[in-house]
Amino acid sequence: MQLFRMRLILALIAGITVISVASTYFEVLARKHTLRQELERRTAWLGTSLQPGLERAVAAGDVAEVARQAELLHAGGQALGMAVVDLEGKRLAFSGPETVWAALAPGPVERAMKRGINTAAFGHEKGAQWLEEALPLHVDGSVAAVLVILEDAGYIRAEGAEVWKQSFGRIAAFVVLIVGVTLLMIRWFLMRPIARVTERLRRLRMGQVEEVLDENTAEMSLFKPLAREVKTMAESLQQARAAAAAEARLRDAGEHIWTAERLAVHVRERSGSSRIFVVSNREPYMHVRQGRETVCVVPPSGLVTALEPVLRACDGVWVAHGSGSEDARTVDEFDRLRVPPEDPRYTLRRVWLSSEEEAGYYDGFANEGLWPLCHIAHTRPIFRASDWEYYQQVNQKFANAVLEEMEGSANPIVFVQDYHFALLPRMIKAARPDARVAIFWHIPWPNPEAFGICPWQAELLDGLLGADLIGFHIPLHCNNFLSTVDRVLEARTDREHMTVRRYGHTTNVRPYPVSVTFDATRAEGTGEPSAHLRETLLAEFGVRAETLVLGVDRMDYTKGIVERLTAIEQLLEEHPWHRERMTMVQIAAPSRTRIPSYVDLRRRVEETAERINFRYQTAQWKPIILIERQCSHDEVARWYRAADLCLVTSLHDGMNLVAKEYLAARDDEGGVLVLSKFTGAAIELSDALMVNPYDIEGTAGAIHAGLEMDEDERRMRMQRMRRQVMEHNVYRWAASILGDLRDLRLENAEEMRLAQARPAMVQVAKAGDRAHRKLA
Repeated sequence: MQLFRMRLILALIAGITVISVASTYFEVLARKHTLRQELERRTAWLGTSLQPGLERAVAAGDVAEVARQAELLHAGGQALGMAVVDLEGKRLAFSGPETVWAALAPGPVERAMKRGINTAAFGHEKGAQWLEEALPLHVDGSVAAVLVILEDAGYIRAEGAEVWKQSFGRIAAFVVLIVGVTLLMIRWFLMRPIARVTERLRRLRMGQVEEVLDENTAEMSLFKPLAREVKTMAESLQQARAAAAAEARLRDAGEHIWTAERLAVHVRERSGSSRIFVVSNREPYMHVRQGRETVCVVPPSGLVTALEPVLRACDGVWVAHGSGSEDARTVDEFDRLRVPPEDPRYTLRRVWLSSEEEAGYYDGFANEGLWPLCHIAHTRPIFRASDWEYYQQVNQKFANAVLEEMEGSANPIVFVQDYHFALLPRMIKAARPDARVAIFWHIPWPNPEAFGICPWQAELLDGLLGADLIGFHIPLHCNNFLSTVDRVLEARTDREHMTVRRYGHTTNVRPYPVSVTFDATRAEGTGEPSAHLRETLLAEFGVRAETLVLGVDRMDYTKGIVERLTAIEQLLEEHPWHRERMTMVQIAAPSRTRIPSYVDLRRRVEETAERINFRYQTAQWKPIILIERQCSHDEVARWYRAADLCLVTSLHDGMNLVAKEYLAARDDEGGVLVLSKFTGAAIELSDALMVNPYDIEGTAGAIHAGLEMDEDERRMRMQRMRRQVMEHNVYRWAASILGDLRDLRLENAEEMRLAQARPAMVQVAKAGDRAHRKLA
């Protein structure tokens, strides 16, 4: 640091000196130029005033008069000297120092004689400086002689020297002042923050991570990026140490719990040099405008939590729809950017959709067609030929993007997500037979009769069977899929091995129940007491209650929200004891607001909540609090920890992760879960109170039983369910799918080429009849 100071001081001194000297040099030049101009004007004026008298004397040949004028001018101090020179260069008369006259250059006199104009020139000799002004003297209109006036110019050099002298003093003062101020600034604004950063790093090395995270960094504004990196290091180290501690505890207990770190290592070891490509409709990072700034937000998604460690481990690529308002401004020329923003480890490739494509592919075919088709919620699916065209078009657009990203990658692994991309596996496999392709279907798969409603069921099945591995939540969905293939396509299904073989390609079908993260590093009961938290949260709505029932859902007709609210009404009617003691909070995040059935559902939910509140509410209590907005993960986690009972009463659900999120959040091992038997989670969470959501009285009875359950039974049930979620978390889900995909044997290249030559699915249109399909 001492060497740094010396170098900085020397650099400052050198810089200030060079700048000051250059500035003074130009200042002296300007000053000299001004003084010379003034001397030339004054000398020219003097010569002009003498010209008429001298011209008469020359014309008369009166040399004595010329000499007298020269002596008077010199003696009066008006000039250094004066002379009159004839056309032959002979001085008729002169006054002034002889040495100066001897050193004069003949140029000005000659130019005055030849051109008949005033000329001037500066000269110097042995420390003397002068101005020579030559003026022509005319007789009868022609030049007869030249008047030469000498002016002392030595004072101009003296003026310049004085300027240099003053500047040197000013330079010295500036050097002292600036160096002093700089040293003070270094001490206050550089040395102190560096010392603070050094101290933070020392604490970090000694393991005092919490102190580093809690420390105020306001005075380190100059080093904000460095302070932010130190904080990031502290958080990473804290997570790593917590994970290591958890792993140690788990090893001591003989357990094998999956973590993000273990998943990353597993994928890195199993995938080898293969690069992993994930395809989903929703992107993991979205750029939006907030005020005047562009910010990066992470949409709420368990998928990001599960797959990000995988992509980080192998520098993978995530291909998704760029739906953020500022997404296009943040990508490069290839529509890519590195994420996460704070620690870029993998690539996000954004695909752009027009409003027509989004309406037809997403709102139309996917969510007005496939979504109600696959959920038994008694909402009629709508299939339009135009939506189907957009669905095919968008699937091809995503396939093209994935294939572009896969260029140069040997034996790539592709993991496609959900019902938005049923055609994608076949498109990718046709272009890259060497790719291992898996798709996970996140929603239920209905029975063959229900799926037969879809006019394009054969095309959807053919697209899915391009995958090497198809994942569903539960075995029932796998069996329904195999039955549908048997019913629709010419293929060989093997129920024992859960495979489908079609045109030389084998597709494996497996159940992989998706899950959530589980913080095994968090000590039990470390959160805020649920009673106090409940009181705090309800106070924001002006409500007091002794017990809290919670529902967390998207505003979707498959979630059974209206039936759930009606069950609460039934509970208050059958068990008046709960009035003014129990409040239900329903978080209903807006979803698919452009689809009419969702608009109608929102109206029904609001009307039902208003009716129940109007019937039972008092001045300081109401039975239903409806929160219709997207709540953050932290907000929802607080409600989970405060709730005495969580209601998951979906009419039909592939899994429903709200049930598992509630269990993972209850580190106090309190709370009761009431769960619909029509969810995939019901197979794993047998200690929940199972209900039929269509049975309003039965659901009300289960809520009452849960609220009245004794603490020992509540804790025992919660412990068993939390153990299930911890051992089967989302990291295990990802590891299972990707591990099984990697273990599959792919057909050789020749077999795959033959598969590509299979008969194509074609559509034949008949007038007055819907399009039907045949094998050509």
